[in-house]
Amino acid sequence: MYKTLGVIGGMGPEATCDLMRKIISLTAASCDQEHIHMIADVNTAIPDRTAAILHGGADPLPELVRSGRRLEAAGADVLVMPCNTAHYYHAALSEALDTPVLHMPRLTAAELRRAGVRRAAVLATDGTIQSGVYAGAFADEGVEPVYPDADGQAAVMRLIYDGVKARRVELRDVPVRPVLDGLRERGAEVCVLACTELPIAFEALGLADGCLDPTRVLALAAVRACGAPAAVDSPW
Repeated sequence: MYKTLGVIGGMGPEATCDLMRKIISLTAASCDQEHIHMIADVNTAIPDRTAAILHGGADPLPELVRSGRRLEAAGADVLVMPCNTAHYYHAALSEALDTPVLHMPRLTAAELRRAGVRRAAVLATDGTIQSGVYAGAFADEGVEPVYPDADGQAAVMRLIYDGVKARRVELRDVPVRPVLDGLRERGAEVCVLACTELPIAFEALGLADGCLDPTRVLALAAVRACGAPAAVDSPW
């Protein structure tokens, strides 16, 4: 009935499942057959994106391309990546594939503009921030980014890597609420959860109010790109 969606996943596995859950919840469907056909390649062999961008780690692009080609061969008409940092490789990945890959940071920036947001905090990995993935997308839409200070960024990274990915620490033990307060004091109208692990953590911590979830933005765009009716008009 609709186009088939391919999910380049595994970055990380829980974030992949979170995207797929959101796609299901944002589809206006009354039975199984009215949902989108999704194919996921949960490729946990894709090297860490931040390590590659900032520290000379293994290049993720070859595995991203392998996943994309597997999904194309399986019949995907539209591709998505539930990883913000991976969009640093979006142009090269798109060149290597025949199937369009939705761009989560650009979609998120466009949503901020539609909502009239002029200044937004970006909570993300070091790789996402220093690569300029969101800075470029925001500039195109006239949105000014606000970033955490060094201590705040360390707390965000700890929440992502030690809290959600590794589960080495309790989420509540990472001091992120002061980070949010500080960003809002500096004029951020909205906090963008620009790492796909962060919506998972923020929902668990009860901190999602006043935040925009790019995973949800991408999910809604994926529903529309596949031609299915959306259950809501906005990702907010």
